[in-house]
Amino acid sequence: MAKNKKKNKTYSTLKKLLTGPIKLFFGLKSFGTENIPDDRGVILCANHTSLFDVFVMSASSDVQIRYMAKKELFGIPLLGSLIRALGAFPVDRKGGDVAALRKTVSMLGEGSAVGIFPQGTRHAHKKLRETEVQHGVGLIAYRAKCDIVPVYIQTKNNHVRPFKKTKIYYGEPIPYESLGFENGGKEEYKSASELVFDRICSICESVEESNG
Repeated sequence: MAKNKKKNKTYSTLKKLLTGPIKLFFGLKSFGTENIPDDRGVILCANHTSLFDVFVMSASSDVQIRYMAKKELFGIPLLGSLIRALGAFPVDRKGGDVAALRKTVSMLGEGSAVGIFPQGTRHAHKKLRETEVQHGVGLIAYRAKCDIVPVYIQTKNNHVRPFKKTKIYYGEPIPYESLGFENGGKEEYKSASELVFDRICSICESVEESNG
């Protein structure tokens, strides 16, 4: 089976150049990276706080993480080129983007790690359980038949910013068999997505409890 830790040359170069500065600027620390499988495709599901989420997640792991990003970002000078080089690919969030869905499922089948934010959009300054969850991650997991790793991005006011400490917690993988799929369909996608997001929220609550 394909290894998801395989990286292209451009990404590897950027990784070497940017990881140090990103860790410094964001006071970045990561925990549980051993929970990311490197021998098969996997979805990494995280809460969404800011545009910087992609950069801190990429810097926190040795595995290259591919991302769906709204197509408008690719038209922004410099940012568009940078996120594309980091492995992001465009998705049209205004409608069902079948091409982006197929590309995601294909990459997972080839052994890639794909980052998805189940909240769909950024929710800074809000408690996780007070935000809505989109159901695309359930659909993608069903089509790709892959496991999901819940990821909690912790930072002040749930808003990743430079010079504010950021910690990333990678939880234990949720096996595909535990997602409750039988025949697929909207209700099963919804249930699976909510299960994953509940796991993210549980990591958040566990971290908060341990921090007193």
